[in-house]
Order: sequence, then structure tokens, then C-alpha cells
Amino acid sequence: MSREITINGDPAVLVGEEIKVGQTAPAFTVVDGNLKPVMSDKFKGKIKLIASVPSLDTPICDLQIKRFNDEASKMSKDIAIIFISMDLPFAQKRFCQAYDIKKVKTFSDHAQADFGTKYGVLIEGLRLFSRAIFVIDKDDTVKYVEYVSELASHPDYDKVLTILKELI
Repeated sequence: MSREITINGDPAVLVGEEIKVGQTAPAFTVVDGNLKPVMSDKFKGKIKLIASVPSLDTPICDLQIKRFNDEASKMSKDIAIIFISMDLPFAQKRFCQAYDIKKVKTFSDHAQADFGTKYGVLIEGLRLFSRAIFVIDKDDTVKYVEYVSELASHPDYDKVLTILKELI
């Protein structure tokens, strides 16, 4: 069964399975800013907020990463805030340096789309991700999922932050 979001009101199909609250978070591999593979188990034992975004260089993604970077400075060190996109690692690194993003970790899935397909956020035919948020506890159980239905909309920041605070 295909799932859809909209991009400026036009339908777009998502590739991969939908993640559900209560399931074990699928393992994945992405690439860091130095082109080194990073496996999701690097964050084992931490609470994880994983955000998939279309591109850091878009206005909503820009606001989203800055908001979570600011919020991260007030949170426990037991929380890892991870942004994953199809942006090239060089672009992510440049963006984070330009905007002093230090608390949020950015990773690219441009080569394999491993995360994108396992978490059901890859937009068919575009090689971009839809906007989604996943909160995963220290035992790798999914505690919150939000697939934002319109690509140009923001996630529910307050709900995500409430869930994170409940897990600390």
C-alpha cells in the first residue's frame, strides 16, 4: 500500500514501510561530513530524536534545525538529535559551520537511501526525503512518529519536545 504526502498541494508517493510507535527502530547506515559510514548503533543507549528533512538549505528545514539545536542546549546529554537528508555531506558541513549548528548531528543518506527506505521517508522519483520526526528511547523502541503530511509544513515542535522530556 503506497503512502502519500503533498508538496505544495501536489501528491507525492513515499517509498518504504511506515514506522509505527512501539516497534523496534530499524538499524540504518548513513554518511557523516567526512564521508565515513555511521551506523545507527553509534547512538545505542541514548534517546534519539531523528528528523528527516528534504534539504537543510530550505527555509523550513533551516528553522527546524536551528530550533532543535537551540533546544538541545537545554536537554540532557542522553539525547542525540540527528538530522538526515539526501544533501551531500559537504553541503551539510558548510551549513552547520555557517549557522553554528553544534548540538545537532547531521548525516547524509545520498548514496544508499538506507535510512530513507527503512523509515519510509524517501519521496519516489525525487531522491528527497519527506519531513518526519522519530523519537526513539534508549532501548531502541519507537516512542513517537510524525510524518508531516505537507512538505512545506513544520512538525509539531511542542509535542516532540514534550515526548523527549517524558523520556529523560
